[in-house]
Amino acid sequence: MIRAVVFDVGECLVNETREYGTWADWLGVPRHTFSAMFGAVIARGLDYRETFQVFAPGFDLTEEREKRAAVGQAEWFGEDDLYPDARPTLAKLRESGLWVGIAGNQTVRAGGILRDLKLPCDMLATSDDWEVAKPDPAFFGAVVREAPCEAGEILYVGDRLDNDIRPAAAVGLKTALIRRGPWGIIQQDDPEADRLPTMRIDSLTELPGRIEEFNASER
Repeated sequence: MIRAVVFDVGECLVNETREYGTWADWLGVPRHTFSAMFGAVIARGLDYRETFQVFAPGFDLTEEREKRAAVGQAEWFGEDDLYPDARPTLAKLRESGLWVGIAGNQTVRAGGILRDLKLPCDMLATSDDWEVAKPDPAFFGAVVREAPCEAGEILYVGDRLDNDIRPAAAVGLKTALIRRGPWGIIQQDDPEADRLPTMRIDSLTELPGRIEEFNASER
């Protein structure tokens, strides 16, 4: 039985096109070139941060974020960057009686932006808040501690096999893999994409019905 649903942030709720586009601008690299290299890095199974090293060897993401903030170019996203299905799905799941959380690898600043958006949820936390990041099992342990139910009653929704689905399942959570964003598309044909998630979806709007069907089958 699924009693709680917890969402990843990037490419699950938030379209990160703006974010990575501004990083390309900061590096002085054409956005198309940056995107192509970003995809190539992911396809090779490397950490996405290796993309920055291609264009700026020795690049330190934390330091560069601080430099951007110092000149008025801090990371930012708004309502227009939410995927259209994000807010309605969060609201519908809560209305159905499910506990809804948001937890992803985000900075303190990004967490503040998310809170200002006043998304319909019962919990919102970032990796910086918890001082542990995915795919560390401790991140998902924190998810379990926050939720008002057992690990096996939580559905974690994410776009990445490596950062979301695999580690969440290892801790005992149920999982939903959404097919969108760079990772969702590049990893879609991985054998684990069919075998590992509790369910696969193309849109968050599918979740209420899929959860209802799953819970009915468990009764």
